[in-house]
Amino acid sequence: MLNRGSFSRANQNGPEEYGFRGNARHYDLNRDFIKTDTKNSRSFQRIFQWVKPDVFIDNHVSNGADYQYTFTYISTNKERLGNLLGNYFNSHMQKTLLKDLQKKGFMSVPYVNIHNDVPDGGFPTFMDSPRYATGYTSLFNVIGTVVETHMLKPYQERVKATYDYMRCNLDFIEQNYKVIKQKRAENLKQYQIGDKYAIAWKLDSSKYESLEFKGFEAKYKPSDVSSKDRLWYDRNAKFSKQVKLYNTYVPTKEVTIPSYYVIPQSEWKVIELLALNQIKMIPLKQDSVIAVEQYRIKDFKTTSSPYEGHYLHFDTSLLRESNKVNFSAGDFLVPLNQDGVKFLLETLEPEAIDSYFNWNFFDAILGQKEYYSAYVFEDTAAKLLKENKDLRSAFEREKMNNPKLAASSSAQLDWIYKHSPYYEESHLLYPIYRIN
Repeated sequence: MLNRGSFSRANQNGPEEYGFRGNARHYDLNRDFIKTDTKNSRSFQRIFQWVKPDVFIDNHVSNGADYQYTFTYISTNKERLGNLLGNYFNSHMQKTLLKDLQKKGFMSVPYVNIHNDVPDGGFPTFMDSPRYATGYTSLFNVIGTVVETHMLKPYQERVKATYDYMRCNLDFIEQNYKVIKQKRAENLKQYQIGDKYAIAWKLDSSKYESLEFKGFEAKYKPSDVSSKDRLWYDRNAKFSKQVKLYNTYVPTKEVTIPSYYVIPQSEWKVIELLALNQIKMIPLKQDSVIAVEQYRIKDFKTTSSPYEGHYLHFDTSLLRESNKVNFSAGDFLVPLNQDGVKFLLETLEPEAIDSYFNWNFFDAILGQKEYYSAYVFEDTAAKLLKENKDLRSAFEREKMNNPKLAASSSAQLDWIYKHSPYYEESHLLYPIYRIN
């Protein structure tokens, strides 16, 4: 906000000066609502949890294609918000707001979610995962809109459209606040212990809504820079045509909502962020042995270049194990029968797109701390195979089924090491546990 200038948004038509997209440490704050690298994000979460709003609006200026609209918007994804509240917002509340906005002189269209392409063939609604503003607020059962006024429209028009949309919201809320509160309370009941919860989604390309889109003809002409064809929009060639708005997502991965998570006090960074978001946590009063489900990281991929200060993990997969684990006095039981149930699932389930695991909070478990010298462990491995028939049988089966293992002496030694008591238990073991 204090880093003001006139050139950082090369695509934008005014104002004369504006704040820079990054904060003082160069973080994009609209990617920081879960990982919380910035003091800005911490301040926002503290204010949000104090106010506890029913409705949230985040005002932006768009990027992307050119078209006739000044006002575009992202409604909180209806499936992620929850079917009951999501359908109420998308099918009734938002449609009413947009009709009221049109009476004030502003047509609207869902955010045109394309880049370096034209919208004529249709486009999907935006999936606002928890790293974004309304993705975060949806985790607390809050209706949200990201306003995206068009970057090339006059600044005065953009301000007026933004202001009028907020006024429409205030008027609607004044008339309907009891219904909104009731819908929020009913929506929360969809997330009960033992129920399934979706942590990954994909667009359903078979379902769409027909949308009358008012655009400008996209054309091509030789570039004054490269002499090759470049895209441009002819504002003298307006059109109105029906396009497909793909607005339905379906789950691709689900987890069962546990009764509790158990978080060792050593995971102080996670505990601190849960406390900031007013998550209820119960400290253990004494050392305890608890039967839990634990995860071991089976596989994951990592971005090849940094994104917002992180090498983000994705496509994470897990092995699930049941065990009795020793916990210490001061470790935390975190119940799932609380208002922040979705926040807990999205941050603590490693396979969720914006989980704390995928944002690198637990990368230390991905590296072994102890190894072995092969010439020493050779004798130990031979003794283990001799004395443990089950281990020897499993080893022989694995060699038969895995030609690469059978062909490599070092791989065989490592296999025995990793199936022996010498292999460190904590390697790849996710240090947050579930009580189902």
